[in-house]
Amino acid sequence: MIGMFGMEIFKMTTGDLLLTGQTESHTYVFQESFRVHQDLIKPLRALEAEARNAGFQFQVVSAFRSFQKQVDIWNAKTEGKLPVLDEQGVPLSTEKLSSHELMEAILKWSALPGTSRHHWGTDLDVIDGAGLREGDRVRLVPEEFSGNGPFAALHLWLDQHLSRFGFFRPYRMDRGGVRPERWHISYAPLAEKFLEQLTEEKVAQALESSNLILKKEALQNLKSIFQTYVKNIDPV
Repeated sequence: MIGMFGMEIFKMTTGDLLLTGQTESHTYVFQESFRVHQDLIKPLRALEAEARNAGFQFQVVSAFRSFQKQVDIWNAKTEGKLPVLDEQGVPLSTEKLSSHELMEAILKWSALPGTSRHHWGTDLDVIDGAGLREGDRVRLVPEEFSGNGPFAALHLWLDQHLSRFGFFRPYRMDRGGVRPERWHISYAPLAEKFLEQLTEEKVAQALESSNLILKKEALQNLKSIFQTYVKNIDPV
């Protein structure tokens, strides 16, 4: 069977559903309501305990994210309900952007649904909860994680210790795709395997029946999106 954009439709397996965020059956609650891949629980608890011993409050602020949740975030950005940021993390005016320009701007900070590493439950956004003051809202912007930012000290410590627990930073440097995200850590033993298994065809299958705004633009540019924003990460 051929889909509306010319790609062959196939029956998705349980593994395909995991890769594209259409199931949470592989996840387990870690902190509060945040879910992670069940195989992360042991190394993540070990990392959390060591961080605590070093004087930090290791706190997850984003973990598993479903396909539909990613669609909702994406659509809110296209509709102006959430800010679209420029390359420096500053909200930009989107009214005069073409569909392609808007899509590219969103991709700098938000993954195309079906391609988010958060779908796998292997990737987390983490802060030092001790750095929060009453009423503070975590924005996940660069200044919170550098210099005198409230979460900078934890992430300096993580620079020295992440790899011992199997974690790395996939968006450490500017590689011309996703902007650097110092808050984002990934569990390499699983994430590397899932990235290898994810294909354009599996993502297209998930997108075909979705309510994604700019869906046609995304599907027509899926190959370049994969090269620039999905496969283009920092090495372990």
